[in-house]
Amino acid sequence: MAASMQLNMAKAALRLSLQGMECLLNPARLAASSLMIPVRTKKRYRIPPSTNPKYLTPEQYKLRARAAGIVVPHERLVRPMNISCTAGILDPYVPPEGDARISSLSKEGLKQRVDQLKQSVASQLAIRKIKDHVPDFSTKTFAEEAQEIFIEAHNNLTNFDRHKLHALVTERCYPEMVRGNKFKTIRWSFVESLEPPRVVQVRSSDMVSKGNLYGQVTVRMHTRQTLAIYDRFGRLMYGGEDIPKDCLEYVVLERHLVNPYGAWRLHGKVVPSWAPPKDSIAKTRI
Repeated sequence: MAASMQLNMAKAALRLSLQGMECLLNPARLAASSLMIPVRTKKRYRIPPSTNPKYLTPEQYKLRARAAGIVVPHERLVRPMNISCTAGILDPYVPPEGDARISSLSKEGLKQRVDQLKQSVASQLAIRKIKDHVPDFSTKTFAEEAQEIFIEAHNNLTNFDRHKLHALVTERCYPEMVRGNKFKTIRWSFVESLEPPRVVQVRSSDMVSKGNLYGQVTVRMHTRQTLAIYDRFGRLMYGGEDIPKDCLEYVVLERHLVNPYGAWRLHGKVVPSWAPPKDSIAKTRI
């Protein structure tokens, strides 16, 4: 019994010695133990599990709400309306063909004068309505005032002073003036007036309700101006600062008559059908 125990102890000692020899002979086991350091590479968000909705369509939701006694209000797409100005030009003025080119003493010029006298009846009625709300209105002095508003509005457009521009143009005219001006530099100047400005048509009408009057005055302006448009890289796209051009324009100004704080503002332009086409603008391509 004692001899067998001694034999087992000898075998265990021999086994331990052999394991130690194996560790000495294996170079991989002699290497230092590596330290595992966790490295954060990319933050991964947890995606919540998809859930099946109780109501798949809006119709099912409405039916369920009605069964529960809940009234779902009907959604109406209401377009906002601005009553500080009209949406267009009332009875646009039709300029005579060849205006500023035909002499008033010629046969065609006299014919145009007769047509203007016939159309002046409606203008006289509109002038009476305007004078009921603006007592100091006069067609003789209004043309010069309209030209000053026109020049000041275009000067603020070149400087892009939107606060002053809103006070000089209507809500309809503002997007038409500033559309396409992003990343562009505009240089505009008023050189001289070739002919004195004059009022060619006056119109007045109500909107929304009777008595909510608006007045529109069309002014003929024959001026000389300079215009230069540069792109965002400073390259000339249109016109030139040293190239004055003669411009014949029919500018429409509007005022909300029943508003005691209303003022005359630019509302648009009347472009005749016989007007020559405008020069194209050279576009910048990258």
